Amino acid sequence: MLSEDQRSHWEERFRAFIEAKSFPCVGAKSALSRGTLATVVCHSIESSWDDLVIYEKLLDWTASYQEDPSLFRSLAVIFADDEPLTEGQFELALWNRVQSLTDKDAWLGLPYDGRVSSDPDDPHFSLSFGGEAFFVVGMHPQASRPARRFERPVMVFNLHDQFEQLRAQGRYEKIRETILERDIKIAGSINPMLARHGEASEAAQYSGREVGPEWQCPFQNPRAAR
Repeated sequence: MLSEDQRSHWEERFRAFIEAKSFPCVGAKSALSRGTLATVVCHSIESSWDDLVIYEKLLDWTASYQEDPSLFRSLAVIFADDEPLTEGQFELALWNRVQSLTDKDAWLGLPYDGRVSSDPDDPHFSLSFGGEAFFVVGMHPQASRPARRFERPVMVFNLHDQFEQLRAQGRYEKIRETILERDIKIAGSINPMLARHGEASEAAQYSGREVGPEWQCPFQNPRAAR
């Protein structure tokens, strides 16, 4: 079992990672400064041990957002016990966790957010927990992109509706350009996996590994399978 000191250590390390001048995502920085970047420290991304804890946090996060749909909220799940994984191993573990969480959502009979698609091949795909759409940003020590390279595996859950709010306010493109410019400064090149929602499926972006058009997402919505 993780001690409180261990949990505090990794929460502080992750906050320092986001606060670093070189970290490109201004949305995450804003969430941190506003106190709306929540963290939960778990054991291993390769284990289902903490899946129920993560899922309950997602439901709480969804309910909180629906009561107060303010911008720049993120839920970061930090896996403290893991040894370094290859990009392929991390990708597999990330999708195993996503599938387990989705199975729990379906088992409870909660609807998939009707504003997005549950088909990972669809350009309008997003995940859904508690009826609210999410996308995931994966981070881990062996990530090829510096912005994704944290000391332990992390899954950051972001609410899809926030980006629709930014579009409606005319702020999305400016924020996106700022993030891209900052990312190029630390990586030396643009992230080849980045695409706007509705142009290509976001599923290929979750793990951070560069994949080609032949890549097959291992996710399946159990509601559709019925």
